[in-house]
Amino acid sequence: MGWIAEHVESIKSMKIRDTLSQLITLGMIVSTALIIWKALMCLTGSESPVVVVLSGSMEPGFKRGDILFLHMSEAPFRAGEIVVYNVEGKPIPIVHRVIEVHEQENSGKVDMLTKGDANHADDRSLYAYGQNWLKPQQIMGRAVGFVPYAGWVTIIMTEKPIIKYMLVGALDSAGETYLLF
Repeated sequence: MGWIAEHVESIKSMKIRDTLSQLITLGMIVSTALIIWKALMCLTGSESPVVVVLSGSMEPGFKRGDILFLHMSEAPFRAGEIVVYNVEGKPIPIVHRVIEVHEQENSGKVDMLTKGDANHADDRSLYAYGQNWLKPQQIMGRAVGFVPYAGWVTIIMTEKPIIKYMLVGALDSAGETYLLF
C-alpha cells in the first residue's frame, strides 16, 4: 500500500500545468500510434497489418516470435502462399501455408486448405466444426515480409505479465510514467 500512496502523493504534488502537459503528451503518443495503425490498415488492405508468430508450426520458415507484415490484395490465392486466417470461435489468428486451392470458374467460389510447414497433417482439425475448407473471407492477409524474433517482447509480456509490471515499475522509478497506469 505504501507504494500506491507514494505515487498518489507524487501526483498530487505535481503542478496542474505539468499534469496537463503529461496528459497531452500521452494523448499525442496514443493518437499517433492509432493513426499509424489505421494508415497501415488502409495501405495493406488488412485488418491486422502486423502479427506475431505464436507457435513453431511454420518452422523453419518462420519461428516463434517473428513479426510478419501482411497485405491483402485482390490477386487469386495460390498454393504455396503463407496466409494468416481467423477461425470462427477462436480468438488467435493462425499463420500457415496454403496447400490446395479449389476455384469454381462458373460461380467464382474459392476453397482453400492450409497446413503448418512443421505439422504432419493439414489444418482441417483447426477449422470450425464441420468446416473442411477455408474461405477467402477468413483470410486476414498474406505474409509479404518479416522481422525475425522482434515479436518476443509481445510474447513475453503476454505469457508473463509480471515482466510487464516490472517494466512499468522501472519506467515509473525513472520518473517518466506517473499517469500511464
